[in-house]
Formats: sequence, structure tokens, C-alpha cells
Amino acid sequence: MGKALFYHLTRSPAEALLPVLLTKALAAGWRVELRAPDEQRLDHLDRQLWLAEGFLPHGIAGGPHDARQPVLLTLPGQPPANSPACLMALDGVQITAPEATALDRTCILFDGGDPTATDQARTQWRALTGAGIEAEYWSEDSGRWERKR
Repeated sequence: MGKALFYHLTRSPAEALLPVLLTKALAAGWRVELRAPDEQRLDHLDRQLWLAEGFLPHGIAGGPHDARQPVLLTLPGQPPANSPACLMALDGVQITAPEATALDRTCILFDGGDPTATDQARTQWRALTGAGIEAEYWSEDSGRWERKR
């Protein structure tokens, strides 16, 4: 059974944290599904990942080499063709308990300045932990990422 990590963004956007999380996931030998709510957001993430320091190999789902992508950008409802061990969800995209259970890691990044996003993350926390999935809460309030208890 996997673990869910919730990242409460208060000082920086998801695009600043994603290269760090993706680099760690790839170093662990995991393939990653990066799920966003719409095509516009996927296109933006695609551009940002190419601009990130270092090389983060990735592709947008629907290409001929999806199964070979270390990081595959997907929309809700698209099956991840790259057999990910880690799922990163942005902008309120919901993750089901069975999905999270089947993965080594689920990362949910949410904008702490958006009350709707914060409420969605709280609902997601209750759903996943209620299903028995271990969860951690990470905050950047102090200026650096810290696990809160």
C-alpha cells in the first residue's frame, strides 16, 4: 500500500516544487504520472518542465511512446500508459483510494491561497486516510519544506 503526501503551497507555485519532486521520484527508479485538470495546464507544465534546471524527460499522454516516458502528463480519465509507481496531482484533481493504494507514492499539490483548493485537499485527505492510506502533510510556511505532524 502506498503513501500519500500533501504539499501545501503557500510561497511558491507547483512549477517550482515539481522539478524537485520529479527528480526524487526518478532517482528512486519510479515512473511518474503527472495529472492536471485540462489540456491548457498540461501544455503549460510541459513548457515549464523543459525549462527546469536539469533534464526532466517527459511527454504528454497520447503520443506514440507513452509507455516509455519516465514522466507522463495526463488528464483525469486517461489511463497512464507508462505504468507509474508515483502519481502527482495538481489543481484539485481527485485521486481515488484504489489508485493511491496501487502506487508507491501519491503526491497532491494544492494552492494554500485558494480556499477551494484547500477544502478539496482536506476532503481528499479524509478520503485517503479513511481508506487506510498513510498520509503526510508538508508545508512551506517557514520558508522551506517541512513535514508537519
